[in-house]
Amino acid sequence: MKINLNGEKLESQSGTLMALVLEQGFDPGSLIAEVNFEVIVQENWKDISIKEGDNIELLSFVGGG
Repeated sequence: MKINLNGEKLESQSGTLMALVLEQGFDPGSLIAEVNFEVIVQENWKDISIKEGDNIELLSFVGGG
């Protein structure tokens, strides 16, 4: 299916938000996820289905000093 991930078009076979995060090689522990402009609590990622045309933003924490 085709989705938009961080502003880029992407073809993915992931059925859930958690599967997408893992498919893309991200560390789930350092991310915030937004699906169609709604922030999703990490404990629910495995329950959130990804659908054709979804807009997904995966934002990572960056430390600095």
